[in-house]
Amino acid sequence: MTTGQISDPTPAGASCDAPPRGSRPAATGPTVTSPAVTSPTGSTAPGGTASAGTPSTGPAPAALLGAAASGPPAAGSAEELRRRGVRALQAVAFDGIGTGYDEVFPAKGGQLACGEWLLGELEPGAEVLDVGCGTGEPTAGRLVAGGLRVTGIDLSDGMLALARRTVPEAVYHRIDMYDLATERAAAVWDLPGLGPAGAGRFAAATAFFSLILLPQDEVPTVLRRIRRLLRPGGLLALGMVEADLDHAALPFLGTTLRITGYLREDLERVLTGAGFAVEEQFGMPYAPASTSLPPEEQLFLRCRRVG
Repeated sequence: MTTGQISDPTPAGASCDAPPRGSRPAATGPTVTSPAVTSPTGSTAPGGTASAGTPSTGPAPAALLGAAASGPPAAGSAEELRRRGVRALQAVAFDGIGTGYDEVFPAKGGQLACGEWLLGELEPGAEVLDVGCGTGEPTAGRLVAGGLRVTGIDLSDGMLALARRTVPEAVYHRIDMYDLATERAAAVWDLPGLGPAGAGRFAAATAFFSLILLPQDEVPTVLRRIRRLLRPGGLLALGMVEADLDHAALPFLGTTLRITGYLREDLERVLTGAGFAVEEQFGMPYAPASTSLPPEEQLFLRCRRVG
């Protein structure tokens, strides 16, 4: 398990099958602004703002719907290099956390319920993409046992090694989820089946508490890329933390991670804008098996690709 804080509180990239805790559910409270930090590339990463307040009203901001004017950073740009640098740091953090993750967060009822939904909706042998597979439990394990073919992805070599031992029947690949459905999947990761050539390949995808590691302006982009890999009418099971957080630096198991959350109505708007219909949403209170981490509200959404 990692001890101490890493020098750059790391944002998106590596991800796991259960959420890093440390964020609180949306409730009246203070606004916390984290300072800018410097990545290994030498560029400055903007700090996140955590506002635990009342739900937003009126039209959703452009960033929430993924309509940032600048678009994705250009390949080779300072911003792109910063993105890759902080992703690498996050992967190292999760390498160190390892099995401590499931020890602190053993209860995964929401994931299991979503898994049963997928098993009831999909035909035997259907392909499922597990985005941020972590240790492989419970998602990959339950879906494989139910007769589905699972491809798990993660950026942490340590988590992938655990998953291969825990659920060897699934297939695992190391790739940044931000590169799904792009040319980088083949050119950088040697995974053409997860790039443009894999469009429409999967019957379903799961993303349990992996998208919380992305800043809010990247979440719609990744959702749209996951959608491209789904067949028409394909399913998405999603887990998030309900909190008004955008890439806020929070302590987690001896390190610091940047965490994003949404209020539930905002999250539905993001999914709709990314081309999904939300068929069901439910919340579950969660208390980690650690007195150092506060309880929170988890959101689980069952979605279907539109178009």
